[in-house]
Amino acid sequence: MKIAVINFSGNVGKSTVAHHLLAPRLEGAEVISIESINSDGTETAALRGKEFDELQERMMSRTNVVVDVGASNVEDYIALMQRYEGSHEDFDRFVVPTVPALKQQLDTIATLNQLGELGIPSSKIRLLFNFVDSKANVTKVFARLFEQHRKTSAFVIDSSAVVYENPIYEKIKSVGKTIREVNDDPIDYVAWNAQALQDGSPEHERARIRQMVAIKRLASRVTREHDDAFRLLVH
Repeated sequence: MKIAVINFSGNVGKSTVAHHLLAPRLEGAEVISIESINSDGTETAALRGKEFDELQERMMSRTNVVVDVGASNVEDYIALMQRYEGSHEDFDRFVVPTVPALKQQLDTIATLNQLGELGIPSSKIRLLFNFVDSKANVTKVFARLFEQHRKTSAFVIDSSAVVYENPIYEKIKSVGKTIREVNDDPIDYVAWNAQALQDGSPEHERARIRQMVAIKRLASRVTREHDDAFRLLVH
C-alpha cells in the first residue's frame, strides 16, 4: 500500500502519523519525507521535477510506502501531481491529519478541496482527527469538517478515526523507537528497575529504566488507538 500524508498546514502531526501510526502497520514500509529529497534539504527549498521523478522511482521500487509531505512543500507537490497527469493514481490513500485549532481546520478544508480537484476519488481521501482532548466531542470540535463533508462528500470522515493527546509523543523522541516497537518490547522494565535498585546501579541508568516504564505504559493504550485508526484509514 502507498499512502501520502498531507495537509497545507503545519503542526498537525504528519510525521508522527507517518512514523508511528502508518509505517509500523505496513510490512517493510519506507517513510519518505519530501523535505529530505528536495533541492537542498531545507524546509524552504522548492520541490522540482527531478525530485518528483526520484520520488516516483522510489515508490515504484517498494510495495509499501508512506510519503510525508511537509507543509512547506505541499503546494509544489500538488502542482507537480497536476503536471504529471495521473500520478495521484500511484497512491492508495491520502491521509489528511487535522487538529482542533481553527487555522489548521481551515487549511484542512483547503487541502481536501485541492485533492478533490485533482480528481482523486473520495474513497481514497481519509481524514484523521489528531491530538484531540480525550474528553472532547469530536463532531462538535470538528463541526466545520463534518459540514464540509455534508456539502461535498469528497472525502471519508469518521468520528472514530481519532488519535488523542498523549505525553508519549514527546517522550518517545528520546528513545529511538516507534510506539509500536516500545509496546512490543518484551523487557520487563519494572523488574529491571527493582534489580537496578538492589544492585545499586548508577542513578542515570535507573532514570532511563524509569523512563521506559512510563513510556511502555503509555504505549499500550496509544497502540490500540493507532490500530483502530489504521483500520479506518486503510480499509
